[in-house]
Amino acid sequence: MASINPADFGFDKRVPKGDDRQRHVCRDCGWVHYVNPKIVVGSVAVWQDRFLLCRRAIEPRSGFWTLPAGYMEERETTEDAARREAQEEARADIEIEALLAVYSIPRISQVQLIYKARLRSPDVSSGPESVEVALFRWAEIPWDELAFPSVRWALEQHQLVAGKTGFQPFGNPAGELGDLRRDGL
Repeated sequence: MASINPADFGFDKRVPKGDDRQRHVCRDCGWVHYVNPKIVVGSVAVWQDRFLLCRRAIEPRSGFWTLPAGYMEERETTEDAARREAQEEARADIEIEALLAVYSIPRISQVQLIYKARLRSPDVSSGPESVEVALFRWAEIPWDELAFPSVRWALEQHQLVAGKTGFQPFGNPAGELGDLRRDGL
């Protein structure tokens, strides 16, 4: 795929008046094209003592296990996004319980909001972005096959607040910015 050169469309890269960093600015009218982080929303969804995980059918990390999560759509609440992603990826109907964590992943310009959720039914099946979905007991979770560091963080932090209400949401673990996977890549 060829990359797009904003200069070909009348944009220069410069620091706009009143700003502190370079942006793409229209040469004709001064309109500033802001490129901001993407918001990813998902859930740690549980049925009794089992955790819902989806084996990814898409890149990045196709074939690895993840939580049902994805990009938030315009005009959607974060809770609605979490419910939609669970439905799309695992055909799962979830009930949001609380915001579990907010993670900053600057390497890929993402902010991730992960909810603590309960499955309304154990009936789950693969959606178009999953080759497989499963409900795992804690000891059965395929830890070495998790797609992203934030999946591990969310599962481990969920365990810290299991059965609790009124807790404060977590952030990144100390010193972690999601810049390396466990395998160092």
